[in-house]
Amino acid sequence: MPSMIRRIPFLKKLLDKPPVVSVVRLSGVIASGNRGALSDQALGAVIEKAFRKGKPTAVALVINSPGGSPVQSSLIGSRIRRLAEEKDIPVFAFVEDVAASGGYWLAAAADEIFVDSSSVVGSIGVISSGFGAHELLAKYGIERRVHTAGKSKSMMDPFRPEKEEDVDRLKKVLGQIHETFIDHVKTRRGEKLADNPDLFTGEIWIGAHAVEQGLVDGIGHITPVLKERFGEKVKFRRYGVKRSVMQRFGAQLARDALSTVEESAEFARYGL
Repeated sequence: MPSMIRRIPFLKKLLDKPPVVSVVRLSGVIASGNRGALSDQALGAVIEKAFRKGKPTAVALVINSPGGSPVQSSLIGSRIRRLAEEKDIPVFAFVEDVAASGGYWLAAAADEIFVDSSSVVGSIGVISSGFGAHELLAKYGIERRVHTAGKSKSMMDPFRPEKEEDVDRLKKVLGQIHETFIDHVKTRRGEKLADNPDLFTGEIWIGAHAVEQGLVDGIGHITPVLKERFGEKVKFRRYGVKRSVMQRFGAQLARDALSTVEESAEFARYGL
C-alpha cells in the first residue's frame, strides 16, 4: 500500500499536507458600536471563518485587551466555545501585553492559555465609573430638570447628587455580573485554579505568577509553542476584520478621538 501511495502524487501530497492553525487577533477594548473595538458583530464572521475554512487543526487567539463590555466578552467567548465544540477543534490563547477583565474572559474561552513572562492577566471583577458634575452646575446657577415615569429611570444621573439607594442598586447589578464572570472562569479553568481568596477580587498577576494561580497554563509564544505541539511544518492562517482602503486611510487621519482616549485609559490602568 505505501508503494502505491508513492506512485499517486495526489494521495502523497494529501497525506503530506502540513497541519494548519487558524490565528485570530483580538486586540483592543471590548465594546459595542465603537469603531475599532472588539465586538461580536465585528468579529463574528472572522471567528466563524477561522473555525470553518480549510479544516484547521487548531485555532489560536492572540489577545491584547484590557477588557470592556461584559456582554460583548460573553458573546465573543460563547461563539468561540460553540464552534470549538461543534468542530472538535482545540483552542489556544496567547496573551501579549494584557488579558485583563473582559480580555481574560476571552482568554478563558481557550482550552490552554500561554503568556509572556511580563504579560498582565486577571482582574476578574466588574467596574463602573463616571463623573459627578452637580456642584459645577450649582456654581454657575444651572438647574438640572429631569422628569421620569418610574423612580429608577434617572439612576446615577451625573448632574445630580449621588443617592445611596442608587449606589446600592448599582452594586447589586455589578455583583450579579461579577458572579457570571466568576462562573465562566471556574467552568473553563476548573481544578487548575489555585485556592486563593484574592483570585476573584480584581487582582492582577504577571507571567509566572499567573501560572502559579492557575489562570494560565504556561509561559510561551505562539510559534514555538505550536511548532512543538504540531510539528515544525505547521502553517499559520491569519484572520482579521477587513476594511476598505478609505476606511484604513480615515482611521489613520481622523480616528474617533474619544474612543482613542478611552482605549488608552483602559490600557493605562495596567501600566501600559
